[in-house]
Amino acid sequence: MAKYLGPVCKLCRREGEKLFLKGERCFTAKCAFDRRGFAPGQHGRTGSRGGSDRASDYSRQLRAKQKARRVYGMFEKQFRRYFTLALKRRGLTGLNFLQTLETRLDNVVFRLGYAASRAQARELVNHGHFVVNERRMDIPSMLLKPGDKIAVKEGSMATTFFKELKDIAETRNSATWLERDLKTLSGRVVRLPERAEIDGNLTEQLIVEYYSR
Repeated sequence: MAKYLGPVCKLCRREGEKLFLKGERCFTAKCAFDRRGFAPGQHGRTGSRGGSDRASDYSRQLRAKQKARRVYGMFEKQFRRYFTLALKRRGLTGLNFLQTLETRLDNVVFRLGYAASRAQARELVNHGHFVVNERRMDIPSMLLKPGDKIAVKEGSMATTFFKELKDIAETRNSATWLERDLKTLSGRVVRLPERAEIDGNLTEQLIVEYYSR
């Protein structure tokens, strides 16, 4: 699958709801979904997004899977690999799957409030601005576990972005399953997130059904 380079707001319009892919812009009047809330394309104003009562089971499962994949910003091959990992763990497959997605390094950086969106978090990690357990890490897909520590690399603290980040991050909420220290721009994974602490607009059961066909 090729990398998607088009307007990400079209992805929100395709799913029929805000996925908050552009961070803080999604909360302003510039949000494309608020201005054009219909699906993209020639038949966007009158066509169905696949979410109606008449939609088939497969259509609803596909849309649930596509929405989650777009929220976390992943390719299909990688997304399915995480599902395979979730199958091998004990417990509910759907919850295991969401917990796996949530513990990606780029998502943890986003959940700590050190990035406005997952896309920005992924870029910051790619550029080597973060360390995990005191080791420089530039792999956004790295899976963290309880006890792992994340911090902004010392050499990056002098940049304008991270100098201003302390004040900006203070206005953002941090996930309750993470521990955050704004003074040092660091954090720690305390535990795995519970279902109530993960986005409620994701339907993991439909995703499980999709991959179990």
